[in-house]
Amino acid sequence: MKSRLPFLIVTTWLALSLGAYSEKHPSVVEIRTRAEQGDAQAQFNLGLMYHKGQGVPKDAAEAVKWTRKAAEQEHADAQFNLGVMYDEGQGVPKDDAEAVMWYRKAAEQGHADAQYNLGVIYHEGQGVPQDDAEAVKWTRKAAEQGYAWAQFNLGVRYGEGQGVPQDDAEAVMWYRKAAEQGFAEAQNNLGLMYDEGQGVPQDDAEAVMWYRK
Repeated sequence: MKSRLPFLIVTTWLALSLGAYSEKHPSVVEIRTRAEQGDAQAQFNLGLMYHKGQGVPKDAAEAVKWTRKAAEQEHADAQFNLGVMYDEGQGVPKDDAEAVMWYRKAAEQGHADAQYNLGVIYHEGQGVPQDDAEAVKWTRKAAEQGYAWAQFNLGVRYGEGQGVPQDDAEAVMWYRKAAEQGFAEAQNNLGLMYDEGQGVPQDDAEAVMWYRK
């Protein structure tokens, strides 16, 4: 059997886009004023600006301060970012339990990145007991939102029978969803499934097409 790419563990990352922020949009002073008045979106943006050093000096502690204020107001992106900060020790001591808490808060609001990271955390047993069923649960939630990393990982789980019954047809379905988004690892695995006739009729032409992509 040819080698199949395994379950991918992606490093966590910050949602670092300020969206439409530009010179035509609120100034740093205006954003800070709104943030100090309790505007959660402004607090989130100010946290990002301190993280990136955009319009203000780069300052991890200030990034955490403003991100936390937004997170405590149930701002899902801020909760996710605060989870990343604790996960990676950015501006705070690394703390797996805190990371899990903030990821969970965002995940329960439907934040796909947080759901994916929570799935990875349960897969690894990082700050929580290792639990394949929980890993699959959160990975599936992200996959159903179209998150390609999660779709690929769910395909691997079905292919390997990790936390779910082994099912090549399900593996193919999830690989295809990710592959159609241009996810190279899923394209490779889908090519292998056609190459070997696992979960689909064996088809050299389809295998070559996906390998080529």
